Amino acid sequence: MHKLILKPGREKSLKRRHPWVFSGAIAKVEGKPQLGDSVEVRSADGAFLAVAAFSPESQIRARVWSWTAGDIDAAFFAQRIARAAAARSVSAGEGTRLVHGESDGLPGVVADRYGDTVVVQLLSAGAERWRGAIADALAALPGVARVIERSEADVRELEGLQPQSGLLRGELATGPLTVREHGLEFAVDAEQGHKTGFYLDQRDNRLLLRGLVKDKTVLDCFCYCGGFALNALAGGAKSVTAIDSSGPALAAAKANAARNGLPESEWLEADVFQALRKFRDEGRKFDLIVLDPPKFAPTAAHAEKAARAYKDINLLGFRLLNPGGVLMSYSCSGGVSPDLFQKIVAGAALDAGVDARIEHWLHASADHPVVLNFPEGEYLKGLLLRVGV
Repeated sequence: MHKLILKPGREKSLKRRHPWVFSGAIAKVEGKPQLGDSVEVRSADGAFLAVAAFSPESQIRARVWSWTAGDIDAAFFAQRIARAAAARSVSAGEGTRLVHGESDGLPGVVADRYGDTVVVQLLSAGAERWRGAIADALAALPGVARVIERSEADVRELEGLQPQSGLLRGELATGPLTVREHGLEFAVDAEQGHKTGFYLDQRDNRLLLRGLVKDKTVLDCFCYCGGFALNALAGGAKSVTAIDSSGPALAAAKANAARNGLPESEWLEADVFQALRKFRDEGRKFDLIVLDPPKFAPTAAHAEKAARAYKDINLLGFRLLNPGGVLMSYSCSGGVSPDLFQKIVAGAALDAGVDARIEHWLHASADHPVVLNFPEGEYLKGLLLRVGV
């Protein structure tokens, strides 16, 4: 097997079971590994550390498959994926994250299940190299009829990979793909929608919101297909205004509301930043606001620019809240830590001239676990804040 030999002292993170090897830690490469090939990672004194997937173009030069010596083959992926699936509770008709990257020992592999359909993202060189074995292992899970790929995320560019999408195994369904969540039914666009078609990570937070909105005015920003908005309507909100810049996303949200027989609401196609400034100028106020923007910082290198965007949008959110109102603010940027995010939101509250207290720290649902030695896995972080009266 090809080998990566680390510089002296650079094995410490691997000994703590952090699964990434950065280019600056490598002293030399023995052999000529190609994109996604398996390599042994060894310390400067030759001691074995891990088996990893090689990525010649990424700053993350290798991602660990295994902490023990051995071959990486189709059987390896079948075992890892079966183990990941067994750890989840899969209920009929509901959506579940089956594989969550490093947390399941499969860096760059994300797989969500919607009924008999699995939608997979292959986001690393190693995942790309083993596409066929991963697809076979997912298709072999009980009750799975098809596997669809949606590997279009920007992070693939950092790996030197082109976007990929399409049917990997089985046949496309003839009818619409739907998922049930807390008694609501959503259509899932597995072929054209965001990520894998739906945001399963916000499942618990959407239910939390439902219990807070009775007779309240609610603003849902970046609403996509209506996850928070529909839960607000189901929770008896007095009114719901939902904003997204995507016309197709809003059309899907409206259709989902109609599918569930929910009351009418205001659906606004607009740039959220501009819409919030317009609401501010008009003097509009809300009792509860959800800020769930797209990823502003894919890596730590983008954190400074992202911080400005997060502060701007949270400042606007605070200014649009009624006294005693609630702000549910999120970041899904891996390059923004929970501590940094809290500091950004605190600065926005200070500039808005409001006192706010944290009532809940918000996280992804339980099928998106975080490995203790890989804090980067906590990509979704949120705060439920109540402003002073």
